[in-house]
Amino acid sequence: MGEKKGLLPKQEEEPWRVLEFYSGIGGMRYSLMKAGVNAKVVEAFDINDKANDVYEHNFGHRPYQGNIETLTAADLDNYGAHTWLLSPPCQPYTRQGLQKQSGDARAFSFLKILELIPHTKQPPNMLFVENVVGFETSDTHAKMIEILASSEYTTQEFILSPLQFGVPYSRPRYFCLAKRKPLSFQHEVCNNKLLWSPSPLFEHNENNVMDGWDQPPANWDTLIHSCEPVERFLEFKSSSNQVTGATGTDVSADCSGALENIDERNLNTMSQYIVPLSLIERWESAMGILVIFASLYFLHFKFTPSILFVI
Repeated sequence: MGEKKGLLPKQEEEPWRVLEFYSGIGGMRYSLMKAGVNAKVVEAFDINDKANDVYEHNFGHRPYQGNIETLTAADLDNYGAHTWLLSPPCQPYTRQGLQKQSGDARAFSFLKILELIPHTKQPPNMLFVENVVGFETSDTHAKMIEILASSEYTTQEFILSPLQFGVPYSRPRYFCLAKRKPLSFQHEVCNNKLLWSPSPLFEHNENNVMDGWDQPPANWDTLIHSCEPVERFLEFKSSSNQVTGATGTDVSADCSGALENIDERNLNTMSQYIVPLSLIERWESAMGILVIFASLYFLHFKFTPSILFVI
């Protein structure tokens, strides 16, 4: 591929080759695209056929649907990937669950992937891991850190909420950034630490990057007042009463426009992914789903109230 072993290709010449594990409907891939990184997802992996249907619809690529636990180090080497994105099942670590951690069968595949890293001829240069709050205190997390450290990775860990980025949605999540030497982070003072603020990612003063950012906010909800309104994050197309959203997309003020990229021709295909509103109302408090999206959907298409279920 031309790049030196252990180093990423120059962005202007070649894209980063990315593997997306537990790809779901493609949230990680979409975020990668929105970040503007010169990267190419060479393979995605998910065992859920419905999620893979949506992923294929969104990106024109169907993820590998086999059991991740059957992958070998040689299989992973064949992809020549620079970066791995991993969003493993969160159920073993949730407060409402049984909290079996690494003893939960849903954690086995993630542990298997980690254990393959030392056996690969071309380990990934970078990893990005996402999970629920609670993962950071689990034995799975301890095993992950142990493997990464022994494989010459440096980590920086964060617990962040969309509220901290001006998005009106309170959902703190755990994130781990890992780089394999000789790659390094800009602020080495944050290495191997768990932080509760994104500020060190943008702070230029090395002396201030650790100023209280290792402590959880006293009250997440106070951040809601600094967020953009919800309508700024809804994308519409309409011939009248438009306002421009935060991303530069035209947003319909009366919420009567069609959802972007959805038209009458593909509704039959999409109908298999629709969840009844009755089920959404039953679980909305637990899942954090806004019924407003359901209303917007059936209002335009004159459907029975329903929603495209996206976690």
